[in-house]
Amino acid sequence: MKVAIVHDILSQLGGAERVLKAIHELFPEAPVFTIYCNRNAIPDDWKGWDIRESTLAKYLPFKKKFFRHYFPLYPIAIEQFDLREYDLVISSSYLFAKSVLTTQHTCHICYCHTPMRQAWDLYWDYKNTYSRWFYRFIYDIVFHYIRQYDFVSSARVDYYIANSNYVKNRIWKIYRRESEVIYPPIDWSSFWVSERVDDYYLCVSRLVPYKRIDIPIQAFNKLGKELIIVGDGPAMKMLKKIAKKNINFVGRVNENELKKYLSRTKALIYPSIEDFGIAVLEVQSSGRPAIVYAKGGAREGIIEKETGIVFNEPTPDSLIAAIKQIENLPFEPQKIRNHAQKFDISTFKKKLLNFINYKVEEFFSSMRNYT
Repeated sequence: MKVAIVHDILSQLGGAERVLKAIHELFPEAPVFTIYCNRNAIPDDWKGWDIRESTLAKYLPFKKKFFRHYFPLYPIAIEQFDLREYDLVISSSYLFAKSVLTTQHTCHICYCHTPMRQAWDLYWDYKNTYSRWFYRFIYDIVFHYIRQYDFVSSARVDYYIANSNYVKNRIWKIYRRESEVIYPPIDWSSFWVSERVDDYYLCVSRLVPYKRIDIPIQAFNKLGKELIIVGDGPAMKMLKKIAKKNINFVGRVNENELKKYLSRTKALIYPSIEDFGIAVLEVQSSGRPAIVYAKGGAREGIIEKETGIVFNEPTPDSLIAAIKQIENLPFEPQKIRNHAQKFDISTFKKKLLNFINYKVEEFFSSMRNYT
């Protein structure tokens, strides 16, 4: 059986890319088709993969700096991949990867990280990042047509996998398609429980407005406790302006440094509405609890009052109440870590392979009935 993997863009190492890595480990001979690949931003061991970029990435100028500005052309780019020779196509999609063209003889399974945020749930958040009315007007026009394309192209998938029940509900709401939930993986064994816990709380996030890092900053401005923020992004300058001296921005860190921060924090704070939230599992793999916002998929990764706490309102006061509550609960590090083991990459691969084998057999059995 010939297999192809399709992923939107390879320009960072986030949760979607970790899923991609696990899929590729199941099918190491499969080529990876992507709209654009920044080879300076991917791990060294990925550079040996058979990565095939779109013609858009090959020929358009200034792609490294301005590639996101070509966004309206992404649907055209994804449709240029010729996948006729493949029996199985697995797309890892948060933008357009699910929109590839396949024949009736190809089974297409999509691992959907989320329906496109910019076009649907977070449409207003993204639009309002533009201060000039002209850019907001252009945004309205572009995404009016992007939404139509996104809905129509959702029918090209034979079977959907969602990364959380939250995303499963979004897939149904937006695409009217059923999906199976298989939670994203973590490399559980690479984390550890530290013998010491330091007196700081932690945020790990890209610094963009919809991540709502302003909420913990305002909360810790009031509390006076130490907050460490790992990550960078366009909102960093604004966030630093509102943060007091007890809040430390450390920028991007390597994997080992991140794991040290996770293992020694009092708790991870996760204030945004997320599709799932890998960092919530990683901090639990380190034996430490998480404080997550009640809406979104992140709460699916914790057991409330055993491995973490939920706060119900997106406000500093609601978060402060959760922080005070978490400081009075007797969390057991090993129990927290044991919970996170359920999301280990070995479990993910087993569930994913079982799903793929079952659906491929179902697909080709139905094809035989009509040929």
